[in-house]
Amino acid sequence: MKQAAGNPDELKAKFWKALADSPFLFLQRSGDSGSAVPMSPQLDKDASSAIWFFTHTKSAFAALGPVTATFQGKGHEMFARFDGTLARETSQERFDQFWNNFVAAWYDEGKADPDLLFLRMDLGSAEIWDGDIGLLNTARMALGMYVEDEAEERHVKETSL
Repeated sequence: MKQAAGNPDELKAKFWKALADSPFLFLQRSGDSGSAVPMSPQLDKDASSAIWFFTHTKSAFAALGPVTATFQGKGHEMFARFDGTLARETSQERFDQFWNNFVAAWYDEGKADPDLLFLRMDLGSAEIWDGDIGLLNTARMALGMYVEDEAEERHVKETSL
């Protein structure tokens, strides 16, 4: 298998920016494709090893454990798949940091809703693709010319976020 030639630090920075600009990713419990649903990640610009989610105690994610997330940025400029582990987040400070009207709209009793569950996804390995292949490569593709080498320069496998 060909090793990706992408710049991991550059692609990670671009990934975090794209994720911050988009309200959703797809999350599923590992090995359970039926649990896959769109979720709204809560991000802290100073915490690059975790993301947070609000969910219900009746969701499949209440079981905690290994999960996989897939992400497509706005305009298809960024794609990523990353693994991690869900755990209950017990920090009230973190809870208050992310609570907002968009989250409150999902819980009848607001912060006191008994079905509210606050989770942290501790991030593991990731694969990131930069979807911006540029005008020249788009023209090459239109002419049927080979572009895989250039595309591989915009791809990083098995990196940590």
